[in-house]
Formats: sequence, structure tokens, C-alpha cells
Amino acid sequence: MSTISRVARRVETIPFLDKRDVSLLFVLPGLFVFAAFMLFPVVYLVGISFTNADPASLFAGEGAASMLTFGEATFVGLRNYVNVLTDPTFWNSFGVTWLFVATSVTLKIGLSLAIALVVTSDRVRGKRVMRSFIILPMGLPAIFTVTVWRGIFSSAEFGLANQALSALGIGSIAWLSERWPAFLAYNVTEMWLAYPFMVIITVSALQDVPEQLHEAAKVDGAGFFSRLLHVTLPSIKRPVLFASILTAAASFQQFLIPYVFNKGGPARANELIVVYGYREALSFSEYGYGAAVSLIAVLFIGAFMWLNVKRGRLAEGVSEQ
Repeated sequence: MSTISRVARRVETIPFLDKRDVSLLFVLPGLFVFAAFMLFPVVYLVGISFTNADPASLFAGEGAASMLTFGEATFVGLRNYVNVLTDPTFWNSFGVTWLFVATSVTLKIGLSLAIALVVTSDRVRGKRVMRSFIILPMGLPAIFTVTVWRGIFSSAEFGLANQALSALGIGSIAWLSERWPAFLAYNVTEMWLAYPFMVIITVSALQDVPEQLHEAAKVDGAGFFSRLLHVTLPSIKRPVLFASILTAAASFQQFLIPYVFNKGGPARANELIVVYGYREALSFSEYGYGAAVSLIAVLFIGAFMWLNVKRGRLAEGVSEQ
């Protein structure tokens, strides 16, 4: 008899416990781990957002009890949220973040669709090898990839991007010292990091498109682009939309690229919302303010994902029971 079976039999002998509820006891360890590593930090963050916590007050006192009671931090109500929502720097960060989401997702969809069409074409040879190289970026540490791209977009003459411009007869660009060149560098790097995931989803969707639809369109005289617009894209719309929502959420939470490149510069002009909250909390020691920024960001990205799933009808067919 296995250990689990012996434990289950002993639990069933408890007089006040309904046998139908025995299985619930086996879920408790998982619930405890979830609460310890997921739920507690969120609740703690919510609590900090209503205080004026900083390093001096939050960690004042001795023992774990001081941490649970936020040390000597003072309850300030909604003051942090009011300050965040009336701060022009926050709204600049908010607008830049959504612009980054829109542009990066558009680039990722376009590149991924083009690559997926190539590696699923009957006219292409060596598709297995190509797919192996396509997913290669997924196996590299993100910090390594971002650091390499930072070197590519170096403002110096020897930067790879500037060397390419020089070869085309175009002068060098101070990529990371000017706002929109830096923003473009963010987008290119984000596209490189995320396109393998989008390609995998798009290739899977393309392989599920019935060949009969393409054959019927060919019989009707439809060319490649006509079949792409009227057969292929409508058939893969839902899986690509789902992948786009996921990658949009990841773009909204992007931290490594702007922070490693130039910390959201120049002069905080490209500071994405996660970088903004991080710097307010850790660089300026405003823990309560930074917590409020993080929670506002969570609310916005949650609403964005819910709205897109709802409008895209991605949950259709899922049982609500």
C-alpha cells in the first residue's frame, strides 16, 4: 500500500470529517505554497500602497512582526494614488508604455506572420533547420540578449547599427541619447525577444488551416494575396489574437530593455511604467508611492486583457461551470 493511500485511510477515520472532503486536505499544501509565494506579496503590496513607507520606516523595529505591520510607516489613505494620478511624469510613462505596446505588438505580428508563411510554404526546403534557428532566441537568457542589442545600438561609431548606416551613406545616430531613436531600439529588441513565441503559435495555426479552403480559392482564381486576406488570415485570427494579447501583456511589463539600455532616458522620456514604479520605489525610496504605481499598472493590464478576451470572444466554448 502506498504512503498516500495509508494517509488517506487515516484521514478518513477522523470522526468530524466528511469523507467527501478528504480530497480537499491534499490541496492544502499547494494552497499554502501559493499563499506564501503569490498571495501574500500581493496583499503586502496593497498594504504598503496606503502608507508612506520608505526604507527608514518600513524596516524599523525588530523581528518579523515589524514587517507584517509595515514597521513605523504611517497610514496615509489614498494619498499615494492621488499623487500618482496627478503626476505628469506618470502620465508620460503611461502614454509611452501603451505606445510601446502598440508598436511592438504590430512589429511582432508582422515579422512572425512573414516568417511563419515562409517556413510553412511547400516551396521552401530545409524548413526543419530554419525552425530550429527561429526558436534559438528563446534559449538565451534575456539579460544576455538585451545587453548584446544595447551594444548593437551603441551611440558610438563602432556600434553595429551605426556601421550599417555609415555603409548606406547615412550619418551616425545617438541611439540611446535621443528619445525616438531609443524608442525604436526598444521596439527592435522587444521584437527579437518575442518573435519566436509568436512564430510557434502562428505556424501551428497555419498548419490547421484546411487545405481544401486553399484549393477552392485557387479554383475560383484567387491569387496568393487574395488567399492570404480572405482564407489564411481569417482562419488563424483567434490563435494569433490570443498570442498577441499575451505578448502585449509582456510588453506592458517590459523592464529589462529600457532599464539596461538607458534607464528609460533620456531624462525619463522613455520610462515605461514598470521602470517608473521601480525607480520611484528603489531609487527615490518611495515604497508606498511605487506600490501604488504597480497596483495601478496591474489594474490597467488586467482590464486590457479582460476587454480583449471579451471582445475577441476567445472564451467561447469554455464551460462556466
